[in-house]
Amino acid sequence: MNDSMYITCLDLEGVLVPEIWIAFAKASGIPELTRTTRDEPDYKKLMNWRLGILKEHHLGLKEIQETIAKIDPMPGAKEFLDELRSFTQVIIISDTFKQFATPLMQKLGWPTIFCNTLEVADSGEITGFKIRIPDPKLNTVKALQSIGFQTIASGDSYNDLGMIKASKAGFLFKSTDQIKADNPSIPAYETYDELMAAIKQAMN
Repeated sequence: MNDSMYITCLDLEGVLVPEIWIAFAKASGIPELTRTTRDEPDYKKLMNWRLGILKEHHLGLKEIQETIAKIDPMPGAKEFLDELRSFTQVIIISDTFKQFATPLMQKLGWPTIFCNTLEVADSGEITGFKIRIPDPKLNTVKALQSIGFQTIASGDSYNDLGMIKASKAGFLFKSTDQIKADNPSIPAYETYDELMAAIKQAMN
């Protein structure tokens, strides 16, 4: 296989690390914050709604980062990434934010991540967010393809479907029954061993 021509694009939350907002919802005792892109496909709408709840409860970046500091990657995620990066390029493409992702990237051995940025006031209040480009996952995959790479993609949520469908091979990983039922043509896996085998097969 010509490994150099492939880049594997992975979602972060739900694939390599637990969902940050679900962890924060538990830590803060605010159950509404458990909504994710598995529930609400429109990411901007979801984020604006979350920021409204944070403001209402006077919570800022510091409180979320305190929760993130306690989050560990999913069991086996770092080993999976290490093995994957030994034979192909890997980019994590996430709708999360640099201010959330950095401690998790340290625990995963500093893989490359393309994500968004939060706008934070001096007080620590999160006042807004900057999405890197429209539909970042799909458009990043298209951009990689435009410079001569074949992409393999995997994720768990509605916002991963674009990059999964646009790639040479794409897989759902630890997804919901609803998303799997709505997309029967996309292979779905539950373990890193299964996903690793599928990626290797796609590159052959």
